[in-house]
Amino acid sequence: MWEDEIYFDDDEAAMEAYRAAVGGQADGSDDGSDNDFMPDKPSQRGGGGSTKSRSGLPPKSKAIGSSVRKAASKPRKPRTQSSMRSSSPAIPAPPLPIDSSMDEDGDVEIDIDDSTSAIPTPDIEALRVSAVSSADEGDLPSSLPALRAREQSIRRRIQQLEREIAELEKKCSVDGATDGAKKDAQVDLAEFKAPEWSVPIRANVMNFDWEKLASECQFDAIMMDPPWQLASQAPTRGVAIAYQQLPDVCIESLPIHLLQTNGFIFIWVINNKYTKAFQLMKEWGYTYVDDITWVKQTVNRRMAKGHGYYLQHAKETCLVGKKGVDPPNLQRSVASDVIFSERRGQSQKPEEMYEIIEQLIPGGKYLEIFGRKNNLRDYWVTIGNEL
Repeated sequence: MWEDEIYFDDDEAAMEAYRAAVGGQADGSDDGSDNDFMPDKPSQRGGGGSTKSRSGLPPKSKAIGSSVRKAASKPRKPRTQSSMRSSSPAIPAPPLPIDSSMDEDGDVEIDIDDSTSAIPTPDIEALRVSAVSSADEGDLPSSLPALRAREQSIRRRIQQLEREIAELEKKCSVDGATDGAKKDAQVDLAEFKAPEWSVPIRANVMNFDWEKLASECQFDAIMMDPPWQLASQAPTRGVAIAYQQLPDVCIESLPIHLLQTNGFIFIWVINNKYTKAFQLMKEWGYTYVDDITWVKQTVNRRMAKGHGYYLQHAKETCLVGKKGVDPPNLQRSVASDVIFSERRGQSQKPEEMYEIIEQLIPGGKYLEIFGRKNNLRDYWVTIGNEL
Protein backbone atom coordinates (compact mmCIF):
# COMPACT_ATOMS: atom_id res chain seq x y z
CA MET A 1 0.00 0.00 0.00
CA TRP A 2 1.33 3.41 -0.97
CA GLU A 3 1.71 6.00 1.73
CA ASP A 4 -0.17 8.74 -0.19
CA GLU A 5 -3.19 6.57 -1.09
CA ILE A 6 -6.55 7.46 0.45
CA TYR A 7 -9.49 5.06 0.60
CA PHE A 8 -13.10 6.25 1.07
CA ASP A 9 -16.20 4.44 2.18
CA ASP A 10 -18.14 5.14 -1.00
CA ASP A 11 -18.04 7.08 -4.24
CA GLU A 12 -19.95 10.03 -2.87
CA ALA A 13 -17.35 10.72 -0.19
CA ALA A 14 -14.58 10.45 -2.78
CA MET A 15 -16.30 12.94 -5.10
CA GLU A 16 -16.81 15.38 -2.28
CA ALA A 17 -13.15 15.24 -1.34
CA TYR A 18 -12.16 15.66 -4.97
CA ARG A 19 -14.32 18.73 -5.44
CA ALA A 20 -12.91 20.29 -2.29
CA ALA A 21 -9.36 19.65 -3.50
CA VAL A 22 -9.81 21.09 -7.04
CA GLY A 23 -11.71 24.27 -6.19
CA GLY A 24 -15.01 23.55 -4.56
CA GLN A 25 -16.38 25.58 -1.71
CA ALA A 26 -14.36 25.69 1.45
CA ASP A 27 -17.07 24.10 3.53
CA GLY A 28 -17.27 21.11 1.21
CA SER A 29 -20.61 22.07 -0.44
CA ASP A 30 -21.32 21.44 -4.12
CA ASP A 31 -23.57 22.99 -6.72
CA GLY A 32 -24.83 19.59 -7.77
CA SER A 33 -23.53 19.78 -11.36
CA ASP A 34 -20.96 17.57 -13.05
CA ASN A 35 -19.02 20.49 -14.53
CA ASP A 36 -16.26 19.89 -12.06
CA PHE A 37 -15.11 16.95 -14.18
CA MET A 38 -15.07 18.95 -17.43
CA PRO A 39 -11.69 20.26 -18.66
CA ASP A 40 -11.09 23.99 -18.55
CA LYS A 41 -11.81 25.85 -21.79
CA PRO A 42 -8.79 27.53 -23.34
CA SER A 43 -8.88 31.33 -23.47
CA GLN A 44 -9.14 33.29 -26.72
CA ARG A 45 -5.96 33.83 -28.67
CA GLY A 46 -4.41 37.22 -28.45
CA GLY A 47 -4.50 37.46 -24.76
CA GLY A 48 -1.38 35.44 -24.22
CA GLY A 49 -2.77 32.08 -25.48
CA SER A 50 -2.37 30.38 -22.14
CA THR A 51 -4.88 28.09 -20.48
CA LYS A 52 -6.45 28.62 -17.07
CA SER A 53 -3.70 28.69 -14.51
CA ARG A 54 -3.64 27.56 -10.89
CA SER A 55 -3.78 31.15 -9.74
CA GLY A 56 -7.57 30.93 -9.46
CA LEU A 57 -7.40 28.11 -6.90
CA PRO A 58 -7.43 28.85 -3.21
CA PRO A 59 -4.09 28.64 -1.47
CA LYS A 60 -3.08 25.32 0.00
CA SER A 61 -3.88 25.32 3.66
CA LYS A 62 -5.14 23.15 6.43
CA ALA A 63 -8.63 23.62 5.10
CA ILE A 64 -7.91 20.94 2.54
CA GLY A 65 -6.90 18.45 5.22
CA SER A 66 -9.95 19.26 7.29
CA SER A 67 -12.14 18.88 4.22
CA VAL A 68 -10.66 15.48 3.46
CA ARG A 69 -11.11 14.32 7.05
CA LYS A 70 -14.67 15.58 7.02
CA ALA A 71 -15.44 13.73 3.81
CA ALA A 72 -13.81 10.50 5.02
CA SER A 73 -15.65 10.52 8.33
CA LYS A 74 -19.04 11.43 6.84
CA PRO A 75 -21.70 8.80 7.57
CA ARG A 76 -22.06 6.29 4.74
CA LYS A 77 -25.28 6.35 2.70
CA PRO A 78 -26.85 3.20 1.29
CA ARG A 79 -25.88 2.65 -2.32
CA THR A 80 -28.31 1.95 -5.11
CA GLN A 81 -27.83 0.40 -8.52
CA SER A 82 -28.17 3.78 -10.23
CA SER A 83 -25.60 5.48 -8.06
CA MET A 84 -22.82 2.92 -8.62
CA ARG A 85 -20.13 4.44 -10.78
CA SER A 86 -17.19 2.25 -9.84
CA SER A 87 -16.60 -1.21 -8.47
CA SER A 88 -16.23 -1.60 -4.72
CA PRO A 89 -15.09 -4.48 -2.54
CA ALA A 90 -17.63 -7.09 -1.47
CA ILE A 91 -17.02 -6.34 2.21
CA PRO A 92 -16.97 -2.58 3.09
CA ALA A 93 -13.84 -1.51 4.89
CA PRO A 94 -14.07 0.41 8.19
CA PRO A 95 -13.15 4.13 8.27
CA LEU A 96 -9.41 4.62 7.96
CA PRO A 97 -7.54 6.74 10.50
CA ILE A 98 -5.95 9.67 8.66
CA ASP A 99 -3.21 11.93 9.99
CA SER A 100 -2.36 15.06 7.95
CA SER A 101 0.37 17.61 8.32
CA MET A 102 1.81 20.50 6.28
CA ASP A 103 5.38 20.56 5.09
CA GLU A 104 7.62 23.62 4.56
CA ASP A 105 6.20 24.34 1.09
CA GLY A 106 2.62 24.36 2.35
CA ASP A 107 1.75 20.92 0.88
CA VAL A 108 -0.44 18.64 2.91
CA GLU A 109 1.00 15.28 3.89
CA ILE A 110 -1.54 12.56 4.70
CA ASP A 111 -0.46 9.47 6.64
CA ILE A 112 -2.60 6.30 6.84
CA ASP A 113 -2.03 3.67 9.50
CA ASP A 114 -1.45 0.45 7.51
CA SER A 115 -1.55 -1.72 10.61
CA THR A 116 -5.21 -0.93 11.26
CA SER A 117 -6.40 -0.70 7.65
CA ALA A 118 -5.21 -4.19 6.57
CA ILE A 119 -8.03 -6.76 6.56
CA PRO A 120 -6.84 -10.31 7.40
CA THR A 121 -7.54 -12.98 4.75
CA PRO A 122 -9.29 -16.06 6.16
CA ASP A 123 -7.71 -19.51 5.66
CA ILE A 124 -10.22 -21.26 3.39
CA GLU A 125 -8.67 -24.74 3.73
CA ALA A 126 -8.66 -24.51 7.51
CA LEU A 127 -12.31 -23.48 7.47
CA ARG A 128 -13.21 -26.37 5.14
CA VAL A 129 -11.39 -28.97 7.26
CA SER A 130 -12.99 -27.58 10.37
CA ALA A 131 -16.43 -27.76 8.79
CA VAL A 132 -15.97 -31.38 7.66
CA SER A 133 -14.62 -32.40 11.03
CA SER A 134 -17.53 -30.82 12.85
CA ALA A 135 -20.01 -32.44 10.44
CA ASP A 136 -18.60 -35.95 10.86
CA GLU A 137 -17.87 -35.67 14.56
CA GLY A 138 -21.15 -37.28 15.49
CA ASP A 139 -20.54 -40.41 13.32
CA LEU A 140 -17.09 -41.32 14.68
CA PRO A 141 -16.46 -43.33 17.85
CA SER A 142 -15.68 -41.30 20.87
CA SER A 143 -12.14 -42.61 21.31
CA LEU A 144 -9.28 -44.35 19.49
CA PRO A 145 -9.44 -47.53 21.65
CA ALA A 146 -12.99 -48.07 20.44
CA LEU A 147 -11.77 -48.01 16.84
CA ARG A 148 -9.01 -50.50 17.59
CA ALA A 149 -11.39 -52.83 19.37
CA ARG A 150 -13.75 -52.73 16.42
CA GLU A 151 -10.88 -53.50 14.01
CA GLN A 152 -9.82 -56.53 16.04
CA SER A 153 -13.39 -57.80 16.10
CA ILE A 154 -13.65 -57.53 12.30
CA ARG A 155 -10.32 -59.33 11.83
CA ARG A 156 -11.43 -62.21 14.04
CA ARG A 157 -14.65 -62.52 12.08
CA ILE A 158 -12.76 -62.61 8.76
CA GLN A 159 -10.45 -65.36 10.02
CA GLN A 160 -13.43 -67.39 11.19
CA LEU A 161 -15.11 -67.07 7.80
CA GLU A 162 -11.90 -68.09 5.99
CA ARG A 163 -11.69 -71.25 8.12
CA GLU A 164 -15.30 -72.12 7.37
CA ILE A 165 -14.76 -71.60 3.63
CA ALA A 166 -11.67 -73.83 3.66
CA GLU A 167 -13.59 -76.59 5.45
CA LEU A 168 -16.45 -76.37 2.96
CA GLU A 169 -14.07 -76.48 -0.02
CA LYS A 170 -12.29 -79.50 1.41
CA LYS A 171 -15.55 -81.28 2.07
CA CYS A 172 -16.97 -80.54 -1.38
CA SER A 173 -13.80 -81.51 -3.25
CA VAL A 174 -13.36 -84.87 -1.46
CA ASP A 175 -16.72 -86.02 -0.12
CA GLY A 176 -18.62 -84.49 -3.01
CA ALA A 177 -16.44 -86.23 -5.56
CA THR A 178 -16.74 -89.53 -3.68
CA ASP A 179 -20.51 -89.25 -3.41
CA GLY A 180 -20.76 -88.43 -7.11
CA ALA A 181 -18.63 -91.43 -8.00
CA LYS A 182 -20.77 -93.71 -5.81
CA LYS A 183 -23.94 -92.40 -7.42
CA ASP A 184 -22.57 -92.97 -10.91
CA ALA A 185 -21.47 -96.44 -9.91
CA GLN A 186 -24.94 -97.32 -8.66
CA VAL A 187 -26.49 -96.16 -11.91
CA ASP A 188 -23.96 -97.82 -14.22
CA LEU A 189 -23.56 -101.14 -12.42
CA ALA A 190 -26.96 -102.30 -13.59
CA GLU A 191 -25.99 -101.74 -17.23
CA PHE A 192 -22.28 -102.61 -16.99
CA LYS A 193 -21.04 -106.05 -17.91
CA ALA A 194 -17.43 -106.96 -17.21
CA PRO A 195 -15.39 -108.85 -19.82
CA GLU A 196 -15.74 -112.61 -19.41
CA TRP A 197 -12.08 -113.35 -18.70
CA SER A 198 -11.23 -110.25 -16.65
CA VAL A 199 -10.50 -110.42 -12.93
CA PRO A 200 -11.86 -107.26 -11.22
CA ILE A 201 -11.11 -106.87 -7.52
CA ARG A 202 -12.88 -104.02 -5.81
CA ALA A 203 -10.79 -102.99 -2.80
CA ASN A 204 -9.02 -100.11 -1.17
CA VAL A 205 -5.41 -100.36 -2.32
CA MET A 206 -4.20 -98.89 0.98
CA ASN A 207 -5.44 -101.82 3.11
CA PHE A 208 -5.50 -104.59 0.51
CA ASP A 209 -3.70 -107.86 1.35
CA TRP A 210 -0.85 -107.53 -1.15
CA GLU A 211 1.26 -110.22 0.50
CA LYS A 212 -1.41 -112.84 -0.11
CA LEU A 213 -1.70 -111.82 -3.76
CA ALA A 214 2.06 -111.92 -4.18
CA SER A 215 2.23 -115.38 -2.70
CA GLU A 216 -0.31 -116.61 -5.25
CA CYS A 217 1.08 -114.95 -8.37
CA GLN A 218 4.11 -113.08 -9.68
CA PHE A 219 3.26 -110.71 -12.54
CA ASP A 220 5.18 -110.05 -15.75
CA ALA A 221 3.75 -106.54 -16.27
CA ILE A 222 2.28 -104.07 -13.77
CA MET A 223 0.54 -100.88 -14.87
CA MET A 224 -0.61 -98.22 -12.42
CA ASP A 225 -2.22 -94.80 -12.75
CA PRO A 226 -1.74 -93.27 -9.27
CA PRO A 227 -4.19 -90.54 -8.19
CA TRP A 228 -1.40 -87.99 -7.78
CA GLN A 229 -2.15 -85.13 -5.47
CA LEU A 230 -2.23 -81.85 -7.37
CA ALA A 231 -0.62 -78.59 -6.24
CA SER A 232 -3.87 -77.41 -4.63
CA GLN A 233 -6.75 -79.23 -2.97
CA ALA A 234 -9.35 -77.45 -5.12
CA PRO A 235 -7.83 -76.59 -8.52
CA THR A 236 -9.33 -73.52 -10.16
CA ARG A 237 -7.92 -73.80 -13.67
CA GLY A 238 -10.89 -75.71 -15.08
CA VAL A 239 -9.66 -79.14 -13.95
CA ALA A 240 -12.50 -81.38 -12.80
CA ILE A 241 -11.25 -84.04 -10.36
CA ALA A 242 -13.81 -86.81 -9.84
CA TYR A 243 -11.68 -89.04 -7.61
CA GLN A 244 -9.97 -88.83 -4.26
CA GLN A 245 -6.29 -87.95 -4.47
CA LEU A 246 -3.51 -89.65 -2.51
CA PRO A 247 -0.40 -88.03 -1.03
CA ASP A 248 2.96 -89.24 -2.25
CA VAL A 249 3.72 -90.98 1.03
CA CYS A 250 0.66 -93.23 0.61
CA ILE A 251 1.63 -94.25 -2.92
CA GLU A 252 5.18 -94.89 -1.75
CA SER A 253 3.96 -97.24 0.98
CA LEU A 254 2.49 -99.73 -1.53
CA PRO A 255 4.52 -103.03 -1.48
CA ILE A 256 5.00 -103.19 -5.25
CA HIS A 257 8.36 -104.97 -4.84
CA LEU A 258 6.52 -108.04 -3.54
CA LEU A 259 4.43 -108.49 -6.68
CA GLN A 260 7.18 -108.93 -9.23
CA THR A 261 10.55 -110.61 -9.43
CA ASN A 262 11.29 -110.11 -13.13
CA GLY A 263 9.32 -107.91 -15.45
CA PHE A 264 8.24 -104.39 -16.34
CA ILE A 265 6.30 -101.63 -14.58
CA PHE A 266 4.36 -98.88 -16.36
CA ILE A 267 3.62 -95.74 -14.30
CA TRP A 268 1.46 -92.88 -15.63
CA VAL A 269 2.76 -89.53 -14.40
CA ILE A 270 1.76 -85.89 -14.49
CA ASN A 271 4.14 -83.01 -15.13
CA ASN A 272 5.02 -82.15 -11.53
CA LYS A 273 5.50 -85.82 -10.47
CA TYR A 274 8.32 -86.93 -12.76
CA THR A 275 10.93 -86.75 -10.01
CA LYS A 276 8.73 -88.62 -7.56
CA ALA A 277 7.99 -91.36 -10.10
CA PHE A 278 11.71 -91.96 -10.73
CA GLN A 279 12.27 -92.08 -6.99
CA LEU A 280 9.52 -94.68 -6.56
CA MET A 281 11.01 -96.83 -9.31
CA LYS A 282 14.37 -96.86 -7.57
CA GLU A 283 12.87 -97.69 -4.15
CA TRP A 284 10.81 -100.55 -5.58
CA GLY A 285 13.85 -102.01 -7.35
CA TYR A 286 13.25 -100.87 -10.95
CA THR A 287 15.45 -99.22 -13.54
CA TYR A 288 14.02 -96.67 -15.95
CA VAL A 289 14.30 -97.96 -19.54
CA ASP A 290 11.74 -96.13 -21.71
CA ASP A 291 8.54 -94.08 -21.86
CA ILE A 292 5.32 -94.04 -23.92
CA THR A 293 3.52 -90.85 -24.95
CA TRP A 294 -0.20 -90.69 -25.52
CA VAL A 295 -1.26 -87.79 -27.79
CA LYS A 296 -4.92 -87.12 -27.06
CA GLN A 297 -7.34 -86.51 -29.91
CA THR A 298 -10.94 -85.46 -30.30
CA VAL A 299 -13.65 -87.34 -32.20
CA ASN A 300 -12.64 -85.26 -35.24
CA ARG A 301 -9.05 -86.51 -34.94
CA ARG A 302 -7.82 -83.13 -33.81
CA MET A 303 -5.49 -82.50 -30.89
CA ALA A 304 -7.44 -82.45 -27.61
CA LYS A 305 -5.86 -79.67 -25.59
CA GLY A 306 -6.35 -79.48 -21.85
CA HIS A 307 -5.47 -77.15 -19.01
CA GLY A 308 -1.91 -76.71 -17.82
CA TYR A 309 0.01 -74.44 -15.49
CA TYR A 310 2.19 -72.87 -18.20
CA LEU A 311 1.16 -74.58 -21.47
CA GLN A 312 -1.93 -76.36 -22.69
CA HIS A 313 -1.53 -80.10 -22.21
CA ALA A 314 -2.47 -82.48 -25.01
CA LYS A 315 -0.55 -85.59 -23.96
CA GLU A 316 0.15 -87.98 -21.11
CA THR A 317 3.35 -89.89 -20.39
CA CYS A 318 3.85 -93.40 -19.06
CA LEU A 319 7.29 -94.27 -17.67
CA VAL A 320 8.62 -97.78 -18.24
CA GLY A 321 10.84 -99.51 -15.69
CA LYS A 322 12.46 -102.93 -15.64
CA LYS A 323 13.24 -105.28 -12.74
CA GLY A 324 15.44 -108.38 -12.85
CA VAL A 325 15.90 -110.24 -16.12
CA ASP A 326 13.75 -110.15 -19.24
CA PRO A 327 10.69 -112.40 -19.28
CA PRO A 328 11.22 -115.50 -21.45
CA ASN A 329 8.46 -114.52 -23.87
CA LEU A 330 9.64 -110.91 -24.38
CA GLN A 331 9.20 -109.50 -27.91
CA ARG A 332 11.32 -106.46 -28.79
CA SER A 333 10.57 -103.62 -31.24
CA VAL A 334 7.00 -104.62 -31.91
CA ALA A 335 5.25 -101.33 -31.08
CA SER A 336 5.79 -97.59 -31.18
CA ASP A 337 6.33 -95.36 -28.16
CA VAL A 338 3.72 -92.83 -29.38
CA ILE A 339 -0.04 -93.41 -29.26
CA PHE A 340 -2.53 -91.27 -31.19
CA SER A 341 -5.90 -92.05 -29.66
CA GLU A 342 -9.19 -90.44 -28.80
CA ARG A 343 -9.68 -89.05 -25.32
CA ARG A 344 -12.47 -90.91 -23.55
CA GLY A 345 -13.76 -90.94 -19.96
CA GLN A 346 -12.18 -89.68 -16.77
CA SER A 347 -8.77 -91.38 -16.24
CA GLN A 348 -9.61 -93.90 -18.96
CA LYS A 349 -6.45 -94.94 -20.79
CA PRO A 350 -6.35 -95.83 -24.48
CA GLU A 351 -6.86 -99.40 -25.65
CA GLU A 352 -3.58 -99.14 -27.54
CA MET A 353 -1.68 -99.09 -24.25
CA TYR A 354 -2.93 -102.55 -23.30
CA GLU A 355 -2.17 -103.80 -26.78
CA ILE A 356 1.45 -102.57 -26.57
CA ILE A 357 2.00 -104.41 -23.28
CA GLU A 358 0.39 -107.58 -24.61
CA GLN A 359 2.55 -107.43 -27.75
CA LEU A 360 5.70 -106.78 -25.68
CA ILE A 361 5.01 -109.76 -23.36
CA PRO A 362 2.55 -112.05 -25.12
CA GLY A 363 0.76 -114.59 -22.94
CA GLY A 364 2.02 -112.94 -19.73
CA LYS A 365 0.42 -112.19 -16.39
CA TYR A 366 -0.86 -108.62 -16.21
CA LEU A 367 -1.87 -106.48 -13.22
CA GLU A 368 -3.42 -103.02 -13.15
CA ILE A 369 -3.56 -101.01 -9.92
CA PHE A 370 -5.94 -98.05 -9.39
CA GLY A 371 -8.08 -99.43 -12.24
CA ARG A 372 -11.67 -98.56 -13.11
CA LYS A 373 -14.48 -100.53 -14.60
CA ASN A 374 -14.02 -98.84 -17.98
CA ASN A 375 -10.48 -100.28 -18.09
CA LEU A 376 -11.36 -103.91 -17.41
CA ARG A 377 -9.81 -106.23 -19.94
CA ASP A 378 -9.61 -109.96 -20.54
CA TYR A 379 -6.67 -111.74 -18.87
CA TRP A 380 -5.94 -108.74 -16.67
CA VAL A 381 -6.26 -108.52 -12.90
CA THR A 382 -7.64 -105.07 -12.02
CA ILE A 383 -7.65 -103.73 -8.45
CA GLY A 384 -9.33 -100.46 -7.43
CA ASN A 385 -12.02 -98.95 -5.23
CA GLU A 386 -14.17 -97.77 -8.15
CA LEU A 387 -14.87 -101.12 -9.80
